[in-house]
Amino acid sequence: MKHSIKDVKIYSAVSTLTKPIADSTHTISKIAFYVLEVELESGVTGQGYLLSFHYSPGAIEGALKDLKKFVLEHGYQAYETVKVKMDYDKEAEYFGHEGIQKWAIATLNVAMWDAWGKTLGAPVHKILGASVQKIPVYGSGGWISYSDEELLEEVLDYKSRGFTAVKIKVGSKDGVAHDLHRLKKCREALGDGVKIMMDANQGMDVPTALELAEKARGIGIQWFEEPVVHNDFAGYELLRSKCGIALAMGEREYNCEALKALIARNALDMWQPDLIRIGGVEEWRNSVALANAYGIPALPHYYKDYDVPLLCTVPKVYGAESFDWIDGIIDNTMRIENGYAYPREGAGWGFTFKEEFLKEVK
Repeated sequence: MKHSIKDVKIYSAVSTLTKPIADSTHTISKIAFYVLEVELESGVTGQGYLLSFHYSPGAIEGALKDLKKFVLEHGYQAYETVKVKMDYDKEAEYFGHEGIQKWAIATLNVAMWDAWGKTLGAPVHKILGASVQKIPVYGSGGWISYSDEELLEEVLDYKSRGFTAVKIKVGSKDGVAHDLHRLKKCREALGDGVKIMMDANQGMDVPTALELAEKARGIGIQWFEEPVVHNDFAGYELLRSKCGIALAMGEREYNCEALKALIARNALDMWQPDLIRIGGVEEWRNSVALANAYGIPALPHYYKDYDVPLLCTVPKVYGAESFDWIDGIIDNTMRIENGYAYPREGAGWGFTFKEEFLKEVK
């Protein structure tokens, strides 16, 4: 029984944000996280985290507390990641399998994988059978709320750190002309050696997205993320047939239904699963396997510290997204050099949140 889960702790953590940031659909006032820590009978601990921003702390904490109670009452081994999800899906069915309850079980899943990796003394990517040792990575940000100066400061900082690709937010309330102005400024500053992508965060309608894509092609845009609302499959089909820029989406999805619909319409170029929304390691890998089967590479959303090792285990990869938001509050930042990120070689996920930044949620 030494591998059984003895305790589960819930923590909140906050990263530095000097002022609010915004994309086309949200204004973010706080870079906050919840960290779930499992302790095994052996004394081994594992952590998983979710990005919460300032949204619905009461609901998130409630979901995590309910899950904690369930796990401790029923008892699970660290390696029973699939079993606990199946059991909890039955428990949570009345209120649905999408939304915050899935975030909770996915965060536990990630923590259990960390604990099991530490038990085995091996990193997750080697447990799962890594085939490569580095993954292309891009610098993300380019917030609509930035001034031109702030925007150029960020993208040039990424370039100076060895990044060879950056992503810029589009969908400004000031219209397509303003988006083009920002993209052109970035291209002028970065030169032709750095790839530029654009992300509308679902903030456009189809005609506006098509107009922007047609006018941005000459700037050299690598791909266009979430141009329209994520369930407008006909819109994605039309855009992919006409806009001349590769399309990426997937971060809003809790299952593979949107992916299946877009595959059927030949309407997607890159699949962007969010590890926590989609339900954890196994669900992430299942979705990527489906995308790969149709020639669609993986380009996951946000969680580079988990995504990079997982991407090392799948055949068709486009790259990983990089933010620095947890770097200052963990003990081992990910190595990124010359446009590539390298999975950590420590056991489990290879990093732990620093105790001084964790506040336990009772």
